[in-house]
Amino acid sequence: MYRRDFVHSGICVLTAGKLLANVEVFANENTTSIDDAIDAHVHVWDKFSEKYPLATGFSETDRVPASFTPDELLGHCRPQGVKQIVLIQMNFFGFDNRYMLDCIKKYPGVFSGVAVVDETLATVTTTMKLLADQGVRGFRLYADKSNAESWQNSNGMRKMWEYGAEAGLAMCLLSNPDALPAVATMCERFPDTPVVIDHFSRIGMNGTIQESDLNQLCQLAKFKRVFVKTSAMYALGKKKSPYLDLSDMVRRLRDTFGAKRLMWGSDCPYQVQAEHSYDASIALFRDKLDFLSNEDKAWMLRETAKGVYFGDVLRS
Repeated sequence: MYRRDFVHSGICVLTAGKLLANVEVFANENTTSIDDAIDAHVHVWDKFSEKYPLATGFSETDRVPASFTPDELLGHCRPQGVKQIVLIQMNFFGFDNRYMLDCIKKYPGVFSGVAVVDETLATVTTTMKLLADQGVRGFRLYADKSNAESWQNSNGMRKMWEYGAEAGLAMCLLSNPDALPAVATMCERFPDTPVVIDHFSRIGMNGTIQESDLNQLCQLAKFKRVFVKTSAMYALGKKKSPYLDLSDMVRRLRDTFGAKRLMWGSDCPYQVQAEHSYDASIALFRDKLDFLSNEDKAWMLRETAKGVYFGDVLRS
């Protein structure tokens, strides 16, 4: 339901003190080229197949567009110099991550994954380990105010966050702004667990960027394992290319978190629907924001995502 709601609206390291140090080993501060960028947020799926059935409660009308395969995706990515991509499990496949895993296997070195698991099962940490062995580096959680508050009393969530800290696997949150106080409580309880906030925590999805929402997001900067995706520009603010109305929010996050904890993502295929385009999404950060230094761009367009989602050193 979260993905459906999002589209219709305008439309996962190490022990304390080591995460950023290990992320930084991937950065070459003298390199300003971003011809090998990483897209930190993409969904893929194929047309109807009995091999990859939809989860209970979903129908073919939820599969819009009808397909968005890795080959279709790469047709958008390659011309923009994007060489690696983080695949996010699509909600209409439920806990069946097989399509994403098959894509990771078919394109070695290109994809990393964020899976969805059932935290109510006693075997949840075993499942997390098995998925990590197949290229998964994070786990998606859906966070509105009520369910994020319920995490405090969830044994399954405790296991997930504890194992995330132990194995260097991120909790990747599709969160509403009203969930951020409860998210902060979890971050305080599990300070060694890496956390990635998707899509600016969807601030501005209703068309207005509320300062109070942005303040709550920025309060998470005190937790050194929290990262933010500056992604899904098509769905936020004025929802109109070149998305310059989001520049003040980007600047605030850069100043608060630092570029080393921010990562760009397109949120394809939704970013390439109607009048929106892939090049407009990456161009905002590559070309349009004069307050971003070359080093900022290198981190946001490559190095942060590389460390979190492709950096095996983070799991050592």
